[in-house]
Amino acid sequence: MENKSKEFEFGGMVLNGFLMLFVQLILLPLIAVCSVWLLEEPVSWVVFSVTILLFLICLGGFMIVEPNETRVIMFFGEYCGTFKRVGYVWINPFMTARKLSYRMRNMDVKPIKVNDKTGNPVMIGMVLVWRIKDTYKAIFDVDSETVTATGTTNYIKALENFVSIQSDAALREVTGHYAYDESRSSDANELTLRSGGEEINRMLEHKINERLNMAGMEVVEARINYLAYAPEIAAVMLRRQQAEAIIAAREKIVEGAVSMVKMAIDGLATEGVVKLDEERKAAMVSNLLVVLCADEPAQPVVSANS
Repeated sequence: MENKSKEFEFGGMVLNGFLMLFVQLILLPLIAVCSVWLLEEPVSWVVFSVTILLFLICLGGFMIVEPNETRVIMFFGEYCGTFKRVGYVWINPFMTARKLSYRMRNMDVKPIKVNDKTGNPVMIGMVLVWRIKDTYKAIFDVDSETVTATGTTNYIKALENFVSIQSDAALREVTGHYAYDESRSSDANELTLRSGGEEINRMLEHKINERLNMAGMEVVEARINYLAYAPEIAAVMLRRQQAEAIIAAREKIVEGAVSMVKMAIDGLATEGVVKLDEERKAAMVSNLLVVLCADEPAQPVVSANS
């Protein structure tokens, strides 16, 4: 079931970071003056304490946002929006800004054992490129025990784990709809894992995106990078492929031999070289087919009989 996005742009107070830095530098001399008056004026204790506290609190509001990065802003657990403006800025220091990146990431899904459409176990792996597209879903719809208030790296690992599991499931689903390779009993136009190419990759991208959409992520590209029979049947399937290749080669050889025999008989009859009755034609056809279809070179035999 697809849930709608609740992401929106942060609309709270945002000030230029350099301006606030200048204000902070003004507060420093004020603190020094208050410290001089500390012994002369009792009220300076209050001013000094408030100034120090204000100075320290304001330091927590500075942040730098790089291109293709964003901050998910929360105020004591309440979602306040997603801040995407690039630069050095200052926001309310009581707000929590969780860093996320829209940049693309690579993932290498290790080969897994899956049964194809015909029931044969195959080893299949892929590489995919993914990224975050919806920060609200990525933050609030994916749960993990590794997530902490400031542990951005841990949270990214949780997202990577989610992508890995869902892409694994999608890969199993897609593999089960197609055979590994063409067989003599299958339709020549039937799509297979080995010959599908771009169409299989597009189907894989679609299936993975269906699963990742609920978590605010998308796959930019997914490609199968490893495909082989499972070790327990690899030797048997190799012999089958060799047998099919031999049969296909024999068919071509026989087809060519029949064509050459027909050409020889028609040529003899047209040129009038020799007249052959049906019995001699049959013998000639048999000898020519043996010579043309044999694996070993023919050994000529000269008859001394008249």
